Amino acid sequence: MGTFEPVNGTAPASVTPVGGTGAYRKCENNRVEGVCNWMVPADDPEPLCQACRLNDVIPDLSDPENRKRWAAVESAKRRLVYTLDTLKLRVVPKSVDPERGLAFDIKNDSGSARVMTGHDEGLITLNLSEADPVLREKARLAMNERYRTLLGHFRHEIGHYYWDVLIRDGQYLVRFRALFGDDRSDYAQALERYYASAPGTAWKGSFVSQYATSHPWEDWAETWAHYLHMVDTLETARAYKVQYSGAPKAAEANGTFESLINDWLALTVVLNALSRSMGHEDLYPFELGAPVQAKLAFIHEVISANAASALARDVDGAKPAARGAPAAAATGAPS
Repeated sequence: MGTFEPVNGTAPASVTPVGGTGAYRKCENNRVEGVCNWMVPADDPEPLCQACRLNDVIPDLSDPENRKRWAAVESAKRRLVYTLDTLKLRVVPKSVDPERGLAFDIKNDSGSARVMTGHDEGLITLNLSEADPVLREKARLAMNERYRTLLGHFRHEIGHYYWDVLIRDGQYLVRFRALFGDDRSDYAQALERYYASAPGTAWKGSFVSQYATSHPWEDWAETWAHYLHMVDTLETARAYKVQYSGAPKAAEANGTFESLINDWLALTVVLNALSRSMGHEDLYPFELGAPVQAKLAFIHEVISANAASALARDVDGAKPAARGAPAAAATGAPS
Protein backbone atom coordinates (compact mmCIF):
# COMPACT_ATOMS: atom_id res chain seq x y z
CA MET A 1 0.00 0.00 0.00
CA GLY A 2 1.39 3.41 -0.91
CA THR A 3 0.50 7.02 -0.20
CA PHE A 4 0.63 9.79 -2.81
CA GLU A 5 0.76 13.58 -2.81
CA PRO A 6 -0.03 15.97 -5.71
CA VAL A 7 3.00 17.59 -7.33
CA ASN A 8 2.39 21.11 -8.64
CA GLY A 9 -1.30 20.35 -8.84
CA THR A 10 -0.80 17.58 -11.41
CA ALA A 11 0.07 13.91 -11.17
CA PRO A 12 0.75 12.79 -7.60
CA ALA A 13 4.20 11.58 -6.59
CA SER A 14 4.64 8.42 -4.61
CA VAL A 15 5.54 9.14 -0.98
CA THR A 16 5.74 5.66 0.57
CA PRO A 17 5.45 3.16 -2.28
CA VAL A 18 5.87 -0.57 -1.88
CA GLY A 19 8.56 -0.34 -4.54
CA GLY A 20 9.89 2.08 -7.11
CA THR A 21 9.80 5.86 -7.29
CA GLY A 22 8.26 8.47 -9.53
CA ALA A 23 4.96 10.19 -10.20
CA TYR A 24 1.65 8.43 -10.64
CA ARG A 25 -1.94 9.27 -11.52
CA LYS A 26 -5.20 7.59 -10.63
CA CYS A 27 -6.54 4.75 -12.73
CA GLU A 28 -9.41 6.08 -14.83
CA ASN A 29 -11.80 3.72 -13.05
CA ASN A 30 -10.61 5.33 -9.82
CA ARG A 31 -10.85 8.93 -11.00
CA VAL A 32 -14.13 8.65 -12.95
CA GLU A 33 -16.02 5.61 -11.70
CA GLY A 34 -14.78 5.33 -8.12
CA VAL A 35 -14.35 1.54 -8.29
CA CYS A 36 -10.55 1.24 -8.24
CA ASN A 37 -7.78 2.26 -5.82
CA TRP A 38 -4.78 1.50 -8.03
CA MET A 39 -2.42 3.99 -9.63
CA VAL A 40 -0.75 4.26 -13.04
CA PRO A 41 2.71 5.73 -13.79
CA ALA A 42 2.21 9.31 -14.93
CA ASP A 43 4.02 8.65 -18.21
CA ASP A 44 2.00 5.52 -19.05
CA PRO A 45 -0.23 6.19 -22.10
CA GLU A 46 -2.81 3.71 -20.82
CA PRO A 47 -5.64 5.36 -18.83
CA LEU A 48 -6.38 2.21 -16.81
CA CYS A 49 -4.33 0.26 -14.28
CA GLN A 50 -3.00 -3.24 -14.85
CA ALA A 51 -6.16 -4.90 -13.53
CA CYS A 52 -8.77 -2.64 -15.11
CA ARG A 53 -7.22 -2.77 -18.58
CA LEU A 54 -8.02 -6.49 -18.65
CA ASN A 55 -11.74 -5.69 -18.90
CA ASP A 56 -13.44 -6.43 -22.22
CA VAL A 57 -17.08 -5.95 -21.12
CA ILE A 58 -18.35 -4.19 -18.00
CA PRO A 59 -21.95 -3.92 -16.72
CA ASP A 60 -24.41 -1.16 -17.55
CA LEU A 61 -23.47 1.47 -14.96
CA SER A 62 -26.71 3.42 -15.31
CA ASP A 63 -28.09 0.94 -12.76
CA PRO A 64 -26.74 1.88 -9.28
CA GLU A 65 -26.94 -1.77 -8.16
CA ASN A 66 -24.74 -2.77 -11.08
CA ARG A 67 -22.13 -0.21 -10.05
CA LYS A 68 -22.13 -1.53 -6.47
CA ARG A 69 -21.70 -5.12 -7.65
CA TRP A 70 -19.08 -4.16 -10.21
CA ALA A 71 -17.02 -2.47 -7.50
CA ALA A 72 -17.00 -5.75 -5.55
CA VAL A 73 -15.98 -7.65 -8.70
CA GLU A 74 -13.10 -5.26 -9.40
CA SER A 75 -11.86 -5.50 -5.82
CA ALA A 76 -11.67 -9.29 -6.13
CA LYS A 77 -10.00 -9.04 -9.53
CA ARG A 78 -7.32 -6.66 -8.21
CA ARG A 79 -6.45 -9.12 -5.47
CA LEU A 80 -6.19 -11.85 -8.11
CA VAL A 81 -3.89 -9.77 -10.30
CA TYR A 82 -1.75 -8.80 -7.30
CA THR A 83 -1.16 -12.48 -6.48
CA LEU A 84 -0.46 -13.40 -10.11
CA ASP A 85 2.07 -10.60 -10.32
CA THR A 86 3.69 -11.70 -7.06
CA LEU A 87 4.06 -15.21 -8.47
CA LYS A 88 5.51 -13.78 -11.71
CA LEU A 89 2.73 -15.28 -13.81
CA ARG A 90 2.19 -13.69 -17.20
CA VAL A 91 -0.66 -11.15 -17.19
CA VAL A 92 -1.09 -9.65 -20.66
CA PRO A 93 -4.36 -8.13 -21.97
CA LYS A 94 -5.92 -9.61 -25.09
CA SER A 95 -5.73 -6.11 -26.55
CA VAL A 96 -1.94 -6.59 -26.55
CA ASP A 97 -1.80 -10.32 -27.33
CA PRO A 98 -5.10 -11.47 -28.96
CA GLU A 99 -4.05 -15.14 -29.11
CA ARG A 100 -2.54 -15.73 -25.66
CA GLY A 101 -3.71 -12.71 -23.70
CA LEU A 102 -6.32 -12.39 -20.97
CA ALA A 103 -9.65 -10.55 -20.86
CA PHE A 104 -12.72 -10.38 -18.62
CA ASP A 105 -16.39 -10.02 -19.52
CA ILE A 106 -18.51 -8.97 -16.52
CA LYS A 107 -22.13 -9.48 -17.62
CA ASN A 108 -25.69 -9.46 -16.33
CA ASP A 109 -28.39 -12.01 -17.04
CA SER A 110 -30.79 -10.71 -19.69
CA GLY A 111 -34.34 -11.97 -19.39
CA SER A 112 -34.31 -15.75 -19.55
CA ALA A 113 -30.78 -15.80 -20.98
CA ARG A 114 -28.38 -16.63 -18.15
CA VAL A 115 -24.72 -15.64 -18.27
CA MET A 116 -22.53 -18.65 -17.57
CA THR A 117 -19.32 -18.03 -15.64
CA GLY A 118 -16.46 -19.73 -17.45
CA HIS A 119 -13.25 -19.55 -19.47
CA ASP A 120 -12.69 -19.75 -23.22
CA GLU A 121 -9.20 -19.26 -24.72
CA GLY A 122 -8.21 -16.48 -22.34
CA LEU A 123 -11.64 -14.83 -22.09
CA ILE A 124 -13.11 -15.18 -18.61
CA THR A 125 -16.82 -14.45 -18.23
CA LEU A 126 -18.31 -13.72 -14.82
CA ASN A 127 -22.01 -13.40 -14.02
CA LEU A 128 -22.45 -10.13 -12.13
CA SER A 129 -25.02 -11.78 -9.84
CA GLU A 130 -22.09 -13.53 -8.12
CA ALA A 131 -21.35 -10.15 -6.51
CA ASP A 132 -24.68 -10.31 -4.66
CA PRO A 133 -23.99 -12.16 -1.38
CA VAL A 134 -27.59 -13.37 -1.05
CA LEU A 135 -27.76 -14.78 -4.57
CA ARG A 136 -24.31 -16.27 -4.24
CA GLU A 137 -25.22 -18.04 -0.99
CA LYS A 138 -28.39 -19.42 -2.57
CA ALA A 139 -26.30 -20.79 -5.43
CA ARG A 140 -23.80 -22.30 -2.99
CA LEU A 141 -26.52 -24.14 -1.09
CA ALA A 142 -28.30 -25.27 -4.26
CA MET A 143 -25.05 -26.73 -5.61
CA ASN A 144 -24.03 -28.27 -2.28
CA GLU A 145 -20.75 -26.35 -2.23
CA ARG A 146 -18.65 -25.74 0.86
CA TYR A 147 -17.10 -22.54 -0.45
CA ARG A 148 -18.21 -19.94 -3.01
CA THR A 149 -16.80 -16.40 -3.30
CA LEU A 150 -16.09 -13.85 -6.02
CA LEU A 151 -12.38 -14.30 -5.47
CA GLY A 152 -12.78 -18.06 -5.65
CA HIS A 153 -14.46 -17.74 -9.05
CA PHE A 154 -11.63 -15.61 -10.38
CA ARG A 155 -8.98 -17.98 -9.06
CA HIS A 156 -10.76 -21.02 -10.49
CA GLU A 157 -11.28 -19.56 -13.97
CA ILE A 158 -7.75 -18.18 -14.16
CA GLY A 159 -6.63 -21.74 -13.41
CA HIS A 160 -8.15 -22.85 -16.72
CA TYR A 161 -6.26 -20.04 -18.45
CA TYR A 162 -2.92 -21.05 -16.95
CA TRP A 163 -3.53 -24.71 -17.80
CA ASP A 164 -3.51 -23.56 -21.43
CA VAL A 165 -0.42 -21.40 -20.87
CA LEU A 166 1.69 -23.71 -18.68
CA ILE A 167 0.48 -27.27 -19.23
CA ARG A 168 -1.38 -27.89 -22.50
CA ASP A 169 1.54 -27.86 -24.93
CA GLY A 170 4.45 -28.13 -22.52
CA GLN A 171 6.75 -30.49 -20.67
CA TYR A 172 4.37 -31.06 -17.73
CA LEU A 173 1.47 -32.64 -19.62
CA VAL A 174 2.42 -36.28 -18.95
CA ARG A 175 2.85 -35.66 -15.23
CA PHE A 176 -0.39 -33.69 -15.16
CA ARG A 177 -2.25 -36.68 -16.57
CA ALA A 178 -0.67 -38.99 -14.02
CA LEU A 179 -1.91 -36.78 -11.16
CA PHE A 180 -5.18 -35.31 -12.42
CA GLY A 181 -6.32 -37.76 -15.10
CA ASP A 182 -6.60 -37.75 -18.88
CA ASP A 183 -7.69 -34.32 -20.10
CA ARG A 184 -8.64 -35.84 -23.45
CA SER A 185 -11.76 -37.42 -21.95
CA ASP A 186 -14.95 -35.82 -23.27
CA TYR A 187 -15.56 -32.70 -21.18
CA ALA A 188 -19.27 -32.26 -21.94
CA GLN A 189 -20.04 -35.90 -21.16
CA ALA A 190 -18.02 -35.70 -17.95
CA LEU A 191 -20.05 -32.71 -16.73
CA GLU A 192 -23.29 -34.39 -17.74
CA ARG A 193 -22.37 -37.46 -15.68
CA TYR A 194 -21.33 -35.28 -12.75
CA TYR A 195 -24.62 -33.38 -12.58
CA ALA A 196 -26.68 -36.50 -13.21
CA SER A 197 -25.47 -38.31 -10.08
CA ALA A 198 -23.96 -37.06 -6.84
CA PRO A 199 -20.41 -38.41 -6.34
CA GLY A 200 -21.04 -39.27 -2.68
CA THR A 201 -18.22 -38.75 -0.18
CA ALA A 202 -15.52 -41.11 -1.46
CA TRP A 203 -13.79 -38.19 -3.16
CA LYS A 204 -12.82 -36.52 0.13
CA GLY A 205 -9.09 -36.48 0.70
CA SER A 206 -8.33 -37.26 -2.96
CA PHE A 207 -9.89 -34.12 -4.42
CA VAL A 208 -9.96 -30.60 -3.01
CA SER A 209 -13.69 -30.28 -3.76
CA GLN A 210 -16.61 -32.31 -5.01
CA TYR A 211 -16.64 -30.40 -8.31
CA ALA A 212 -13.01 -31.34 -8.87
CA THR A 213 -14.17 -34.93 -9.48
CA SER A 214 -16.04 -33.95 -12.65
CA HIS A 215 -13.08 -33.74 -15.07
CA PRO A 216 -9.27 -33.37 -14.92
CA TRP A 217 -9.56 -29.76 -16.12
CA GLU A 218 -11.87 -28.94 -13.22
CA ASP A 219 -9.65 -30.79 -10.77
CA TRP A 220 -6.73 -28.65 -11.94
CA ALA A 221 -8.74 -25.40 -11.74
CA GLU A 222 -10.08 -26.18 -8.26
CA THR A 223 -6.62 -27.15 -7.00
CA TRP A 224 -5.02 -24.12 -8.66
CA ALA A 225 -7.55 -21.84 -6.97
CA HIS A 226 -6.74 -23.48 -3.64
CA TYR A 227 -3.03 -22.86 -4.14
CA LEU A 228 -3.74 -19.16 -4.67
CA HIS A 229 -5.90 -19.17 -1.52
CA MET A 230 -2.95 -20.57 0.41
CA VAL A 231 -0.32 -18.17 -0.92
CA ASP A 232 -2.43 -15.05 -0.46
CA THR A 233 -3.77 -15.95 2.99
CA LEU A 234 -0.32 -16.87 4.30
CA GLU A 235 1.07 -13.57 2.99
CA THR A 236 -1.69 -11.70 4.82
CA ALA A 237 -1.11 -13.67 8.02
CA ARG A 238 2.59 -12.83 7.95
CA ALA A 239 1.87 -9.16 7.26
CA TYR A 240 -0.31 -9.02 10.38
CA LYS A 241 2.17 -11.15 12.37
CA VAL A 242 -0.42 -13.83 13.11
CA GLN A 243 1.04 -16.44 15.43
CA TYR A 244 0.52 -20.12 14.70
CA SER A 245 2.42 -23.32 15.32
CA GLY A 246 4.00 -23.54 11.88
CA ALA A 247 7.38 -21.99 11.19
CA PRO A 248 6.86 -18.49 9.66
CA LYS A 249 8.93 -19.15 6.56
CA ALA A 250 8.36 -17.68 3.12
CA ALA A 251 5.51 -19.44 1.37
CA GLU A 252 5.56 -17.91 -2.09
CA ALA A 253 6.70 -19.75 -5.19
CA ASN A 254 10.39 -19.28 -4.29
CA GLY A 255 10.00 -21.22 -1.02
CA THR A 256 9.66 -24.97 -0.57
CA PHE A 257 6.29 -26.65 -0.82
CA GLU A 258 6.95 -28.43 2.47
CA SER A 259 7.23 -25.13 4.31
CA LEU A 260 4.15 -23.80 2.54
CA ILE A 261 1.90 -26.76 3.35
CA ASN A 262 3.15 -27.00 6.95
CA ASP A 263 2.46 -23.31 7.52
CA TRP A 264 -0.91 -23.60 5.81
CA LEU A 265 -2.16 -26.55 7.84
CA ALA A 266 -1.08 -24.82 11.05
CA LEU A 267 -2.75 -21.55 10.07
CA THR A 268 -6.05 -23.18 9.10
CA VAL A 269 -6.38 -24.57 12.63
CA VAL A 270 -6.22 -20.99 13.87
CA LEU A 271 -8.66 -19.75 11.22
CA ASN A 272 -11.27 -22.35 12.13
CA ALA A 273 -10.82 -21.80 15.87
CA LEU A 274 -11.35 -18.05 15.44
CA SER A 275 -14.41 -18.62 13.27
CA ARG A 276 -15.96 -20.97 15.82
CA SER A 277 -15.25 -18.43 18.57
CA MET A 278 -17.45 -15.98 16.67
CA GLY A 279 -20.22 -18.55 16.33
CA HIS A 280 -19.62 -19.23 12.65
CA GLU A 281 -19.02 -22.45 10.77
CA ASP A 282 -15.43 -23.33 9.89
CA LEU A 283 -13.83 -20.68 7.73
CA TYR A 284 -11.72 -23.42 6.13
CA PRO A 285 -13.92 -26.46 5.38
CA PHE A 286 -11.40 -28.46 3.34
CA GLU A 287 -9.48 -31.71 3.77
CA LEU A 288 -6.10 -31.96 2.10
CA GLY A 289 -5.25 -35.64 1.85
CA ALA A 290 -1.97 -36.89 0.39
CA PRO A 291 -3.30 -36.98 -3.22
CA VAL A 292 -4.45 -33.35 -2.97
CA GLN A 293 -1.14 -32.30 -1.47
CA ALA A 294 0.68 -34.02 -4.34
CA LYS A 295 -1.39 -32.00 -6.83
CA LEU A 296 -0.70 -28.79 -4.93
CA ALA A 297 3.01 -29.63 -4.88
CA PHE A 298 2.92 -30.10 -8.66
CA ILE A 299 1.30 -26.69 -9.13
CA HIS A 300 3.90 -25.18 -6.80
CA GLU A 301 6.67 -26.73 -8.91
CA VAL A 302 5.18 -25.45 -12.18
CA ILE A 303 4.74 -21.92 -10.84
CA SER A 304 8.22 -21.92 -9.28
CA ALA A 305 9.82 -23.00 -12.57
CA ASN A 306 7.89 -20.34 -14.45
CA ALA A 307 8.98 -17.69 -11.92
CA ALA A 308 12.61 -18.77 -12.25
CA SER A 309 12.39 -18.52 -16.05
CA ALA A 310 10.83 -15.07 -15.83
CA LEU A 311 13.59 -13.92 -13.46
CA ALA A 312 16.29 -15.32 -15.73
CA ARG A 313 14.84 -13.44 -18.70
CA ASP A 314 14.84 -10.20 -16.71
CA VAL A 315 18.42 -10.74 -15.49
CA ASP A 316 19.60 -11.45 -19.04
CA GLY A 317 18.23 -8.09 -20.06
CA ALA A 318 15.49 -9.42 -22.27
CA LYS A 319 12.43 -7.23 -22.54
CA PRO A 320 9.81 -8.67 -20.16
CA ALA A 321 6.37 -9.56 -21.44
CA ALA A 322 3.93 -6.64 -21.40
CA ARG A 323 2.31 -6.66 -17.99
CA GLY A 324 0.99 -3.17 -17.55
CA ALA A 325 2.11 -1.22 -14.51
CA PRO A 326 3.97 -3.46 -12.00
CA ALA A 327 1.62 -4.08 -9.10
CA ALA A 328 4.13 -3.39 -6.34
CA ALA A 329 5.54 -0.18 -7.76
CA ALA A 330 2.53 1.42 -9.35
CA THR A 331 -0.55 0.03 -7.75
CA GLY A 332 0.17 -0.89 -4.16
CA ALA A 333 -1.83 -3.65 -2.48
CA PRO A 334 -5.38 -4.59 -3.44
CA SER A 335 -8.33 -3.29 -1.48
